[in-house]
Amino acid sequence: MKRILSYIMVLAAAVSCGSGPSSAPQPDVIEEQLAAMTLREKVGQLFCVRPEAFDVALEWDTYEKLASYQLQEVTPQMVKVNAEYPVGGIILFAHNIDTPDQLDTLVKHLKAFKGEPLLYIDEEGGRVARIGNNDHFQVKRYASMGAIGKTGDPSQAYECGHTIGTYLHRYGLDVDLAPVADVNTNPRNPVIGPRAFSADPSLAGKMVVQYLKGLREAGVAGCVKHFPGHGDTQTDTHFGYAQTGKTWEEMLACEMIPFKAAIAAKVPMVMTAHIATPAITGTDVPATVSPVILTEKLRKELGFQGVIITDGMSMGAITKQYTPAQATLLSLEAGADIVLGPKNFIEAFDAVMQAVKDSTLTEARIDESVRRILSLKAQIRE
Repeated sequence: MKRILSYIMVLAAAVSCGSGPSSAPQPDVIEEQLAAMTLREKVGQLFCVRPEAFDVALEWDTYEKLASYQLQEVTPQMVKVNAEYPVGGIILFAHNIDTPDQLDTLVKHLKAFKGEPLLYIDEEGGRVARIGNNDHFQVKRYASMGAIGKTGDPSQAYECGHTIGTYLHRYGLDVDLAPVADVNTNPRNPVIGPRAFSADPSLAGKMVVQYLKGLREAGVAGCVKHFPGHGDTQTDTHFGYAQTGKTWEEMLACEMIPFKAAIAAKVPMVMTAHIATPAITGTDVPATVSPVILTEKLRKELGFQGVIITDGMSMGAITKQYTPAQATLLSLEAGADIVLGPKNFIEAFDAVMQAVKDSTLTEARIDESVRRILSLKAQIRE
């Protein structure tokens, strides 16, 4: 009952602050909500996981094997695990989605999970579109963001974002992990390419801002990725190590331009990249676990105050170097708020709980992230 009353207060505060996703709940309401949460409930907010994370019987070591399960409904086993492991977010992939009716049912059941999770999806348009590339859904499809960028017309990016946001909102999705804010400067890049709007950082920034506006006005939160910029790399972090040799000054003149534009436009979320930046940090660690990149650069220098979410933590650039527990703790220590898709959610969750018990991670640090996440939830659900 206390949590229900807290949520009602959040809604009331949102109304008094005005409408639209840019309206923020009053800080005292968030503090009351935070105070009513147990440590397990707080820790759960730090994770956005695949539905498969709750089916502990599943064993997988590749994306292809995971996708082969095609988990498309909530099972009693998943509900049982969730009762002990609350979660702040759940992300759907193409193999979780079959038909509109099936998606409606899945979303309804997932939204009833403990932790009141937001539902996430990668729906960029183009080749990364979990719903858009499913023939069972009659929605508008887009060739690529690069094709939109070539028009030079930011209003087309707005139309794309608004169209995608409208059908995501229709199916109950809360957060679109899009748009790509990378600058497509390296023709040998195997993972970004036409997912980015342009090789011109100024044009890319204008497109990113309009795409975000389209999503927001359709009722869906956007997320720019992959900070600090995955456009000038030659390897794919899904499979292993990737790096950029650029200095911070060079990045400020190129990669940071779209991100700074998005931050100025009040983007609610930024996703990290698993790329190393040795010319900036002096190390070969991925940006996702680098306090220099996340705290010193993104938070302090660029002034981003929203939610930082990691890229998928089951990607090779992470799993070839760290266990799920290590990667989770290092990313939180670096400044991330949400850990996306750890390969073993249970192990990662338990590691955070143990770190607090051992005083290697403070509850105050967790509270910093949970405040941001609760504020985002209130804005989306107002």
